[in-house]
Amino acid sequence: MLTGMRELKVLSLVLLLTGCGVPRAYQRAADADTLEAYRAFLREYPEGDEAEAVRVRVAELEFEEASQLHTVLAYKRFVEAHPDTTQARRARTLLEGLRFNAAKEAGTAVALRQFLADHPDGAQRDEARRLLQAAELKELATTDDTARLREYLQEAPEDPRRVEVEGRLDDESFARAEKEGASRLFGYLRDFPAGRHREEVKRRLLALEVEGLVVSGLLEEAEARVAAHPLGAQLKDFPARLARARTEREALRDQAPLVRSAQVGHYLRDIEDLGHSLAAPDPMDRWQAAEELGQHVSVRVLDPLLNVLRSGRNALERQRALESLLGVLHALPRPVADYEVAVRLEALRERAGSPELYLLMAVLLDASGRLGEAATEYQRAFVPEEPDPVVLWRWVAIREERRQAFSAAVAARQLALWALGTAREETVSAEGGIPLAAARRLCAAVRSARFASEAVARAREANTEFPEDLNGFAVTASDALKLSEARLADAELLLREKTPGARTCGDDAVRERLTSAVSERREALRALGSKLPRLAPVVLEAARERDPSEEIRAEARRLLARDEP
Repeated sequence: MLTGMRELKVLSLVLLLTGCGVPRAYQRAADADTLEAYRAFLREYPEGDEAEAVRVRVAELEFEEASQLHTVLAYKRFVEAHPDTTQARRARTLLEGLRFNAAKEAGTAVALRQFLADHPDGAQRDEARRLLQAAELKELATTDDTARLREYLQEAPEDPRRVEVEGRLDDESFARAEKEGASRLFGYLRDFPAGRHREEVKRRLLALEVEGLVVSGLLEEAEARVAAHPLGAQLKDFPARLARARTEREALRDQAPLVRSAQVGHYLRDIEDLGHSLAAPDPMDRWQAAEELGQHVSVRVLDPLLNVLRSGRNALERQRALESLLGVLHALPRPVADYEVAVRLEALRERAGSPELYLLMAVLLDASGRLGEAATEYQRAFVPEEPDPVVLWRWVAIREERRQAFSAAVAARQLALWALGTAREETVSAEGGIPLAAARRLCAAVRSARFASEAVARAREANTEFPEDLNGFAVTASDALKLSEARLADAELLLREKTPGARTCGDDAVRERLTSAVSERREALRALGSKLPRLAPVVLEAARERDPSEEIRAEARRLLARDEP
């Protein structure tokens, strides 16, 4: 400070002796020797030798002021304002010290990382790194963030504490897998080939597999599976679970007409018969069997439905299989459905490489609510040159569920174009083609075109953007419906000429039977409480947990709640 003042007095004397004079403003600033005075002078006289000396003095005074405040902000502002002054080095040292003390006091890895980022070559960097390692280890010992644990292992592969961190990651991954279900459990087995919880994970997966058999009524298969498995003896709850299931099955086998009428199985062909129908020559038999198979809430129907979805020859049978598959997985208990999805996804991941297999993965992910992942697999399954109507059908439904009306209409237009192409390409003549096969393919085209037309109409009602585009989509869908209906009428006329009494596309006998069965089950459930009070709770519980109809499940919930004391 004294040096700065002497420089100013010498400069004043030189100016006086040389006859240049000292501006009064300059003299007032030198006499006052305050920041306010010097700043006022610089605003008025920013150039000249006296201005440079004043700037030196301003830096001295501002550093004194920052030193009195002794805060990070004060030193930071000084360094930013006077980066090249002699005081800047001292300010940086003091700033580093304050920041280091703050980070050390906080003791967190975040604070210490920030300090090292701000002062990578600072005097305290070695001490900060040592403290950072200690803080990270402390945090890693308590964190449940598996991503952070993995990141640390990647960042410090040679860290001597690696074994400890790996153990922590193992434990946290297992804990998360326990909470999140089968998919995570399988993921644990993949990620930890030597994990210390592997046997427990396999036991839990076995328990889920067996529960799926139990809720499907396959009690003997469940018992045999537990008896044959090396970990079966560890399922301590299984004997009691099996006993309860047998008691329930016995009650549900009661021959009282009301008990039988309350159960969906009373109205269905058995799974074995439906399996034979899936291989019938007539595609209508196949798609009706696929639809009816979806009424059996059993793990036994999942693979037959997946096989139809993958290799079905008619779009409508594949579409019915898709709807049934989604319905069965929705009706199964969530942990069981998650297991059945996960075990099949694990198998598909090892061999997926074709659109058909990508579609199966997409549908399984879709059924488990993982639509983000499902969207990727649907895209991989979709071949623009040969569009799959089943994928398009599902895209329309998903986008409507998400209230993406225009996107749904775009997919519907693609579906309509598929139907239009099918109608144009199908051979319908007495001389060529097979009337039955042609009629069934055109039936699929009609159903697709009608679905597309209805979807576009809903999008237009939603007042989406680009109404002109939607108008064009509507025209395309209408053209597809008109042509496919006309070609279908020709094909079915020819079919009935060759095979009198042949069923036509409008034959919905199976759907009508299934719809009627819902009404009959509802009425039976309502009558149980008064007519068979002893059996009513068991039958209602079974309907609530395993009926394929959401309407029936809701009615069973209502009746059970009403009868609770």
